[in-house]
Amino acid sequence: MIEVDGLTYTYRGGSRPTVRDISFTVGPGEVFGFLGPSGAGKSTVQKILTGRLAPFEGTVRILGRDIRGRGPEYYEDIGVGFELPNLFMKLTARENLRFFASFYRSTADITELLARVGLDADADRRVEDFSKGMKMRLCFVRALLHDPRVLFLDEPTSGLDPVNSRLLKDMVLEQRGRGKSVFLTTHNMHDAEELCDRVAFFVDGEIRLSGAPGELRADGSRRSVVVEYRQDGVVSAKEFALDRLGTDETFVELLRHHELVSVHSRERSLEDVFVTATGRRLS
Repeated sequence: MIEVDGLTYTYRGGSRPTVRDISFTVGPGEVFGFLGPSGAGKSTVQKILTGRLAPFEGTVRILGRDIRGRGPEYYEDIGVGFELPNLFMKLTARENLRFFASFYRSTADITELLARVGLDADADRRVEDFSKGMKMRLCFVRALLHDPRVLFLDEPTSGLDPVNSRLLKDMVLEQRGRGKSVFLTTHNMHDAEELCDRVAFFVDGEIRLSGAPGELRADGSRRSVVVEYRQDGVVSAKEFALDRLGTDETFVELLRHHELVSVHSRERSLEDVFVTATGRRLS
């Protein structure tokens, strides 16, 4: 669905490339996380893939076609959600979607889309009166308006409360379940762990590491579990090696004779992996 090979981009007047010789692919039904700190160049890559920045070096193919030869039909196949809401403030939510629907051959039901993100009661309010979270939800469904095959989402949960963040993440997973490809740029590692099948750590214009989040966390993690248990009214903890855990007599005795409070493995978070791989923190 997305094939990038040797992509390099330098802004006019720049002394060095913002994007340097990066390569990756995204398959159908896959959420690919492009992770890095603010200012790393993530949005630049997204702009290239969506046809908003040129010229560039290397090859970018979307749905089997080189985007250098794209025509208007390209935008029938992709949907874009921007980090900063870009809407017509004097129009209502419904009018915004109707306007954008006029660009496409066919679109989903506008009322139904607004209802999916809890904006049906506000459909006829001017967008200038919306909070940032409401604008983000409106931008999100605008990206889905024409049922695109590939989605480019830039920080889609920015400015959202936990309930609406969960709502949008569930909708992203729904799109993946329908075979869509999602290119997700974010510095939110929690979102990446929840949503992404694979991630790439992008720093200073380069991909430093890529892989499935679970595999990246497991690689180099301590193979142990920590058991918290209650003994004589006091909560204590012991750590056990994960290998041959079932034959560890101390562990078995603890299970038999004490009330367990929690059991959890010792493994790195995705942010720990990012810091180790890049020497940078997400900020």
